[in-house]
Amino acid sequence: NMNFLSGIWWSLPLLLVWATPPVTSSWWYMGAVGSSRVMCDNVPGLVSRQRQLCRRHPEVMLSIGRGVAAWTAECQHQFRRHRWDCNALERGQRLLSRVLLRSSRESAFVHAISSAGVVFAITRACSQGELKSCSCDPKKKGSAKDSKGHFDWGGCSDNIDYGIKFARAFVDAKERKGKDARALMNLHNNRAGRKAVKRFLKQECKCHGVSGSCTLRTCWLAMADFRKTGDYLWKKYNGAIQVVMNQDGTGFTVANKRFKKPTKNDLVYFESSPDYCIRDRDVGSLGTAGRVCNQTSRGMDSCEVMCCGRGYDTSRVSRMTKCECKFHWCCAVRCQDCLEVVDIHTCKAPKSAGWISRT
Repeated sequence: NMNFLSGIWWSLPLLLVWATPPVTSSWWYMGAVGSSRVMCDNVPGLVSRQRQLCRRHPEVMLSIGRGVAAWTAECQHQFRRHRWDCNALERGQRLLSRVLLRSSRESAFVHAISSAGVVFAITRACSQGELKSCSCDPKKKGSAKDSKGHFDWGGCSDNIDYGIKFARAFVDAKERKGKDARALMNLHNNRAGRKAVKRFLKQECKCHGVSGSCTLRTCWLAMADFRKTGDYLWKKYNGAIQVVMNQDGTGFTVANKRFKKPTKNDLVYFESSPDYCIRDRDVGSLGTAGRVCNQTSRGMDSCEVMCCGRGYDTSRVSRMTKCECKFHWCCAVRCQDCLEVVDIHTCKAPKSAGWISRT
């Protein structure tokens, strides 16, 4: 039932829809083509509410496909210097699903960033007139006032409320059928991701008047670049709060009483993360053998940390770079191609480099 994951990255140009593997309480995606009823009925793992939304709004599923591309790229960017690098596929192995089976900080981040990616993609599609079910924000009409004075709503304000509403209905549908701790954790982190996108909605204005004077302003609300959402959720990942279920099973309480109670903006998790040093299918770890490390860094990408104390190999490679760049009036920069010799450091493999599995 997990085979559909193998085609995620290669099927992005096709219609992508969400699917939930029966073995997890998380949601995921697959590629499919054809009529909306045939397509939606053949996606494994969808609950009835998700199938209804899929049939009713097939064009929104295409927007969600763009959201898949946005959040996977952002996840890999944020984790690029870490042992776990948000790489879901390796030789056909579906490892990210194993990460989502755990209730770790990485799982919390993936749920938040993917939920945010769906909101971002649907909202953008609304503003670009690609969806029949929504358009620009209908509430941003008439006149209003801010710290700079009066202005008129104009242009196309991003309809983020619609994006959030659809994402909540679709993404959360599977989790709402469950009553367990992981379902509550996923719902919390999904919501944190949606709220993160709205946090960076900003007002943009255009001045009208003689010689550019601002006697009249026309304003609209626009989402910021998705990188801002990614950076914000990355900070929340680093400050994620470990929680336990409360006694009546309706919510969370902090695992360590010295830490503050999580807000709706915080990410929460139950299980401590594995170290991701070695290849381990059960925890979704590719290990760090062969990963490039930074010999001069003292951070997570340092050779000492990245290689888990196993040491590293150094190879000298030649590459072409732009050099001796000069600015020419007006307005070009011309460079020469130079051959550069650099040392690349890669982590050594453990003595037993095969997969570890506890099953």
